[in-house]
Amino acid sequence: MAQNIEGPSAEELAARTPGEFWDSLYRERADDGAWGTRVNPVLAEVAAGLAPGAALDLACGAGGDTLWLARRGWQVTAVDISPTAVERVAEAARAAEPTGTVSTECHDLTRTFPEGNFDLISAQYFHTPYDLPRSTILRAAAGALRPGGRLLVVDHASVAPWSWRLDRTPRFPTPDEVYAEMGLPDAGWTVERAEARDRRATGPGGQTATVTDHILVVRRAGN
Repeated sequence: MAQNIEGPSAEELAARTPGEFWDSLYRERADDGAWGTRVNPVLAEVAAGLAPGAALDLACGAGGDTLWLARRGWQVTAVDISPTAVERVAEAARAAEPTGTVSTECHDLTRTFPEGNFDLISAQYFHTPYDLPRSTILRAAAGALRPGGRLLVVDHASVAPWSWRLDRTPRFPTPDEVYAEMGLPDAGWTVERAEARDRRATGPGGQTATVTDHILVVRRAGN
């Protein structure tokens, strides 16, 4: 049986800001060259059918999605709260010399949101042990879409054996609930996908397990 990894305690979280917490996590994992560098499969599936344009990778982490998009000609803005994360992504992009472009920005999305308009905005596993106004941030993301652009949100819908232990069993909102909480106007938006899907996941120690994801794709009206 895979060993459970204890998550941060309430005292540990209170002792650090969200930016300090996530930056410490990325510094600790800096030597793991494979961690977080693979593209998320749902993003690859969705983007494979789109013409390259401007993309925004929210909470880009180690940059697997950013680099995958850039290699396929996208102009990607990669955003994370961790300076270490965005520095690593920028270094990896320079080394990869993709056909597209990569720019990196450090944002606490509870305070600032990147400027610009985008054809694709991706929020992959946009979770945190801190309080986060997710619906407000996702609404801002939807507002940054160009006509015809898509917002892709992929959330955890189950807990893997190696996931952080929480004080209570988490309840994961459904894609329909995520969309409703964004509070977008009735007109001008189409939900192209709202579903749950199982996948085989690999943990940090090489463990594998079947987990469930929630997938939401919202398209802005227009060409």
